[in-house]
Amino acid sequence: MRVLIVDDHPIVISGCRALLETDPGVEVLEAEDGASGFAAFFDSRPDVAVIDINLPGHSGLELLRRIIGQAPEARLIVFSMNDDPIVAARAIEAGAKGYIAKNDDPALFAEAVKEVANGGLYLHPEMARQIAFLRAGGNADAISSLSPRELEILRLLAAGRTMAQIADLLNVSYKTVANNCTQLKQKLGARSAMDLMRIALGARI
Repeated sequence: MRVLIVDDHPIVISGCRALLETDPGVEVLEAEDGASGFAAFFDSRPDVAVIDINLPGHSGLELLRRIIGQAPEARLIVFSMNDDPIVAARAIEAGAKGYIAKNDDPALFAEAVKEVANGGLYLHPEMARQIAFLRAGGNADAISSLSPRELEILRLLAAGRTMAQIADLLNVSYKTVANNCTQLKQKLGARSAMDLMRIALGARI
C-alpha cells in the first residue's frame, strides 16, 4: 500500500511514517505543500493520500478539490488540528473519504488509512454524531430573506474563508464584509462567525 502524506511539519510526517511503517507492506511518500502534494499525487498515484488542512499557499481543502476534480476516484483523508464538525463535514462534502483530528488516538490513524485504502470511509463515531446534529439544524426562513451578497458571504464563511479573504474575493473592503457579518448575525440569531458557519452548513449553503 502506498500512502502520500501532505503536511508542512516534518515531525508530523515522521510520526505518521512511524505509525504506518510498522506494516512492511506500506510505503510512505511525502510532500510539504499544496503544489508539491498535487504533483506527488499524480506522479505516484498513491492508494491513499492524507492531507493536512492547513498547508502553505493553497489550503488542504483546495488541494483536495483539485485532486478530486481530476481523479474523482481518489481516496483522500483530511488531517487537521481542528476537531470542529463543520470543518469535517466540509471535507467530506468536498470529496474526502475520511477525516482525522490530530488530537485523536494515534492508533486510529493507521486504522483510518487502512479503512480508506480498502474502499471504505472513516469518521470517528463522535464526529459523525456531531455532524448529524448539525444536519438537523438550519434556519431556512431567515436564510431565504438574505440578499445575494449576504448569501455569498455566508457561503464563503462556511467554506472556511476569513473576512480578509472574503473581502479580497468579492473586491470590497474589509469593513464592508465586517458590517455584512454583523447584519448576518442579527438576521440569523448568531453570536459569532462560527455560529454563522454552522447555520450555513446545516442549510447546505
